[in-house]
Amino acid sequence: MPASGVSRANENRRVRQDELRAKLSAGSHLDHVIDYVDKIADFDNELESAEINRLKIAAELKLKLINKYLPDLKATEHSGQIDSEVIRKHRVSFSRD
Repeated sequence: MPASGVSRANENRRVRQDELRAKLSAGSHLDHVIDYVDKIADFDNELESAEINRLKIAAELKLKLINKYLPDLKATEHSGQIDSEVIRKHRVSFSRD
């Protein structure tokens, strides 16, 4: 067991996840999604419905990959006591979307 208190299996899992995130990040998936959106939004270039559907599906799949290494920040959970030191030290605000 490593000195940090993390089991070898958990450390290996973390390393694999970090490697996967790095690989996905290097894939330029966000750039591809932006290119697909630009192609669909370009009114000067007429696209057939099949082309639009392919671009849409490709963008959706790439967004799912992006979500693997850059997850949505829709909610943050805090487990523990409400009056814990974390809550007292940090300002917490709520907003409606």
